[in-house]
Amino acid sequence: MTDASTAFDAWWGWPPPVLDPAGPYAESVTVLAWALFAMGAIVTAIVAAALYVALAGPAKWKAKLGGEKLIWIMGVAFPGVVLTGLLVWGLTLTASLTDPIRGDEQRIRVTGHMWWWDVEYLDAAGRVVLRDANELHLPVGRPVVLELKSADVIHSFWVPNLSGKEDMIPGRTNLLKVQADKAGRYGGVCAEFCGGPHALMGFVVAAHDDADYRRFLGGERIGAPLLTEQQKVPGSLPALERRTAAGPVPAAANGGALFLANGCAACHRVEGTAANGLSGPDLTHVSRRLTLGAGVLPNNRGTLQGWITDSQAVKPGNRMPSYDMLSAQEVEAIAAWLDTPR
Repeated sequence: MTDASTAFDAWWGWPPPVLDPAGPYAESVTVLAWALFAMGAIVTAIVAAALYVALAGPAKWKAKLGGEKLIWIMGVAFPGVVLTGLLVWGLTLTASLTDPIRGDEQRIRVTGHMWWWDVEYLDAAGRVVLRDANELHLPVGRPVVLELKSADVIHSFWVPNLSGKEDMIPGRTNLLKVQADKAGRYGGVCAEFCGGPHALMGFVVAAHDDADYRRFLGGERIGAPLLTEQQKVPGSLPALERRTAAGPVPAAANGGALFLANGCAACHRVEGTAANGLSGPDLTHVSRRLTLGAGVLPNNRGTLQGWITDSQAVKPGNRMPSYDMLSAQEVEAIAAWLDTPR
């Protein structure tokens, strides 16, 4: 189970900050949002002033306020002009979000499940070169096209720092372009209520320079991008670092056998083993992820053991049963086996 400081680390910064763009696609959305906030404030001020005049203004002003001419100007012409102007300007400003896909962008397929994310990195021919879960890695300074799908109900993919949000609809593939202009870590969430522990369906996006990104695709373990000074303020992601317990763990060699014997392979896949389940997150590279449970816990040997033992206490309603019938030694062995880099 988690102690207080671990739980604090896990939840610090959630939900991820909005109006803090880190790429061109989020920049246009942010500018539009601020313009709408400003226009809302102006309209509210005008309505408040008119209300004051109607209640306490001079009789001459009250008469003009109730006149037919002013009603036509402020009640019909003004909203029409303002809303039309905002519509045209907004569509122009965010046109880059719907620019045609060139075809040479990095493609990543993300499939929403109740309540986790399946992530597949594709090559130029659309073949899967790497499969992971609940974490997204991007190259810095280059647009990435996300193929968004859903395996069950409607979800919505949203990384406020990097782009707008896009629904994930069963039977359809929606495309979303994202780009990070600086290395770092960014939080993402499901922005569409999808039942049960929807509020605990998050993920981390890690943006790397080109060299580190190529190493990641090659299956190498790379360090997590450091937080920028801007990201260290409250409302940003926690200072998560992947921590691996030092030293060998007794009986770790039996972890694989225990994993298979207790039915874990029915839901989870671990490449190179007999575990080939697809209804739960792929655990091949769980040892290098920053979080567990779709952004719920920081990932280290202790939290992994706690998740295996009683995931329902950490994320009530998720589809993984608690394995509190296992002994502490058995849980330790399974966690050690999963924590082995592959």
